[in-house]
Amino acid sequence: MIYKCLIIDDEELARGLIKTHLSQLDGFQLIASCSSALEAYSILQRESIDLLFLDIEMPVLKGTDFFKNLMHKPKVIFTTAYRDYAIEGFELNAVDYILKPITFQRFFNAIEKFRALRKDSASIPITVTDSVSKGAFIYIRKDRKQVKVQLESILYIESLKDYIKIHLEGENHITKHSISAFEEKLDHRFIRIHRSYIINKNKITAYTKNDIEIGQIEIPIGENFRNNISSFLT
Repeated sequence: MIYKCLIIDDEELARGLIKTHLSQLDGFQLIASCSSALEAYSILQRESIDLLFLDIEMPVLKGTDFFKNLMHKPKVIFTTAYRDYAIEGFELNAVDYILKPITFQRFFNAIEKFRALRKDSASIPITVTDSVSKGAFIYIRKDRKQVKVQLESILYIESLKDYIKIHLEGENHITKHSISAFEEKLDHRFIRIHRSYIINKNKITAYTKNDIEIGQIEIPIGENFRNNISSFLT
């Protein structure tokens, strides 16, 4: 499999070094190397990107702010000369956070983390059928069986570290899977509103600026996800 990559960094030398490191690895295709987040945004509208190499301290728009506001987020490896952003980077579910100057060994370690995440996602057989239709369904592994779940019956999905809990009307399923990988399997009716929650937009019964209600359940809206969900709440 070929992974499509995008480099975003305002420093030409930094972009060149990442490009050189990437060229030594099989299975990775560099789609573009951009000097600003705004330049990269137009590429992300045209191309399906698997992995971003994203600098944080850039003029006009910081890398973390840019990533927060992307509706469809690729996997991201943050690259920066500053340690201060590490917590913020990992709160955004970054694959890794690399300090400059980037050695090949450190770069390779980050790539291996990315490969492991993709392998973990692919190793759990989850199949979505006819994702745009009302009758769409998904199979999940539970108690050594493949259990069929209708997407329309899902209320919300909750992250439990290495597991997720899929909440339905009257029952729930727990399966070993990361919430970020599971999010990629869902269709347009689902949206991430918190690092630990994905909701079915069709099931919303009420909302405030801080939470969304599905029946009697109040689900918090994460600070980093407010901009993503404002379009359908207003």
